[in-house]
Amino acid sequence: MNIHEYQGKEILNSFGVRIQRGTVARNAKEAVDAAKELTEKTGTGWHVIKAQVHAGGRGKGGGVKLAKNLKEVEEIAGEIIGMNLVTPQTSAEGKKVHQVLVAEDVYYPGDNEPEEYYMSVLLNRATGRNMIMYSTEGGMDIETVAEETPDLIFTEEIDPATGLLGFQARRIAFNLGLSGKGFKEMTKFVMSLYEAFEKSDSSLFEINPVLKTSDDLIMAVDAKVTLDDNALFRHKDYAEMRDVREENPTEVEAREVGLNYVDLDGNVGCMVNGAGLAMATMDLIKQAGGEPANFLDVGGTADAKRVEEAFRLILKDDKVEAILVNIFGGIVRCDRVAQGIVDASKNMGDAMNVPIIVRLQGTNADIAKELIDNSGLKVYSAVQFQEAADKVQEVLS
Repeated sequence: MNIHEYQGKEILNSFGVRIQRGTVARNAKEAVDAAKELTEKTGTGWHVIKAQVHAGGRGKGGGVKLAKNLKEVEEIAGEIIGMNLVTPQTSAEGKKVHQVLVAEDVYYPGDNEPEEYYMSVLLNRATGRNMIMYSTEGGMDIETVAEETPDLIFTEEIDPATGLLGFQARRIAFNLGLSGKGFKEMTKFVMSLYEAFEKSDSSLFEINPVLKTSDDLIMAVDAKVTLDDNALFRHKDYAEMRDVREENPTEVEAREVGLNYVDLDGNVGCMVNGAGLAMATMDLIKQAGGEPANFLDVGGTADAKRVEEAFRLILKDDKVEAILVNIFGGIVRCDRVAQGIVDASKNMGDAMNVPIIVRLQGTNADIAKELIDNSGLKVYSAVQFQEAADKVQEVLS
């Protein structure tokens, strides 16, 4: 589950990670009030106005701006709130901005020049261990750094038996070229950051940039946090941070009815039971010359109601030209699934306006095929994987 920058900073702050302080505002007046309050608390004279959307690269799209007085705070907040923000990580339509974060200016003058670093905490799937990835090149796209100057990216793997050790945090600070107060501050920052990652059950913390201020304080200026959905039962307060306005509406609807659905860009909808079979089915669609329009796992209880809900979700996508149903009847009986498909097709009537290819294998597969073939509906039955692929190719052409 993705959350907004201000919410990620709240989590970081609760574990002792120093953050760039700020207040969220939903209109220009709230932004001005937030700026006044922030000045009283922090003494900041300038304010950074940041669009709060689930996408990176906000600055490139005009979603992060500096306000040097309250009049500019009001004007900039008014411009950003309500805009469709287009960034390298959004669609061409962009994402509508519903709120902004009014944050303190932390690039104030002092004895030293401020410096920016990149840091993230995530799972290294190759080793099965958490790792900290970091670089001196903060503020830049880490993909660009990896491509052009890979020697400037460092990683620190953490043994799950011991957790992050002090010498590892010190090594990170050393590799970032820090000394004195900055070195000590970075060591504390890294230890607190990793504690926050572990105890919040997150799958990603990305801080870009981590800032060393002119007086050698280390803080998170940004925060991209992804929480593990499967652990939200342990964090009821985090579950309330979900902003469904930022999510695909079809995926939100699917979650509410208990279906595992991910929207894709193709032209062939797929309905499958089991994640592994769903992945294989998407490969099958590609080999047949199509593109999968979605990932949809109906689970082990593919009854008529559930099948109908799945069809309705798939058909919300007007790019879908055909639907491939691929069910392995292990726990669920194939004839029940077939009856569910027939009933759903009849209930939906003209809404079911694309050809459907159905491959059912397993318990009572022969009865299921007979039900489909005798239904009189525009449904094509298949037994083998290749047969299903051929029928997909046939209906697309």
